[in-house]
Amino acid sequence: MAARIAQTTGAEHTAILGLGVYRPARVVTNDEVASPIDSSDEWIRTRSGIKTRRFAGADETIQSMSVAAARGALESAGVDVDQVDCVIVATSTHLLLTPAAGPQIATELGMNGAAAFDISAGCAGFCHGLALASDLVRAGTSKNVLVIGVEKLTDAINPADRSTAFLFADGAGAVIVGPADEPGIGPTVWGSDGTQHHAIRQDKDWMEFVREVEQKGADAIRPYLTMEGTAVFRWAAHSLEKVCRDAIDRAGLSTDDLDAMIPHQANGRIIDIMARVLKLPESCALADDIEETGNTSAASIPLAMEALLRKGRSKPGDTALLIAFGAGLSYAAQVVNLPNWQ
Repeated sequence: MAARIAQTTGAEHTAILGLGVYRPARVVTNDEVASPIDSSDEWIRTRSGIKTRRFAGADETIQSMSVAAARGALESAGVDVDQVDCVIVATSTHLLLTPAAGPQIATELGMNGAAAFDISAGCAGFCHGLALASDLVRAGTSKNVLVIGVEKLTDAINPADRSTAFLFADGAGAVIVGPADEPGIGPTVWGSDGTQHHAIRQDKDWMEFVREVEQKGADAIRPYLTMEGTAVFRWAAHSLEKVCRDAIDRAGLSTDDLDAMIPHQANGRIIDIMARVLKLPESCALADDIEETGNTSAASIPLAMEALLRKGRSKPGDTALLIAFGAGLSYAAQVVNLPNWQ
């Protein structure tokens, strides 16, 4: 008979214990991004709901923004660095294929020997990371997990591309996930639809670019993020209501129980459609951080969460639906209790 392998067990319940964010210093208006794409402030506001966004400078990197957000999350959670044994970094704009950003971020934070890795699920990355973190704590694999959503999308977009230049921006948000006395993170509803892989993508791979450099030299055009906005809009409008309702149902709640809804800040029109089809109560705060922050992909949800709390539209302990979708196409949703923040 084979030897019996011991198993670990963890916390019965988990919660988001603390939240921190980093917003780059530079505020960029619509007028600034409009000229290269032959657009206007009015066109951008009407199409996306965006008024301003943040662009990171050369000294504001994936690592530095992550570390700043993580320190805020640790402080607001009241958790020491030596109590965190796993770091999950959700990003699509760490431009080194290897090593991952996670280990260097963990080391700079003073975490010795913590597991650390990156995940790439586009704009849904933070909600994917939150799901993994909760499961790791409940399984006993980790005690506390740091989840970071971070992007420097200005490294990946063509400022002359009318489909992306006005939408995307930079920033970081982080949370600490750990054990709780009561359930603070509901079951995750997630999935993907590879038939829509073309809707948001890098327009060429790096080896294709290398071959192009060999043939064209300085005339070679580097890879950029590209998006088919109409395809994304139609997919989101058609598919996300069921994902949201499934997440609410699996949490044992109804829309009337929601104090807030925090969707990925992809487009103001998509956000409005989602709120309308779900028939949210008037008392439910709807995150609209896209107006000031733009689309920050994996950083979007924690940044929008912080904005609701900072402005007093929500408070720690409120029940909120998180829903994110992006490249893949990948999506994820869960109901959570909002954390302390800084």
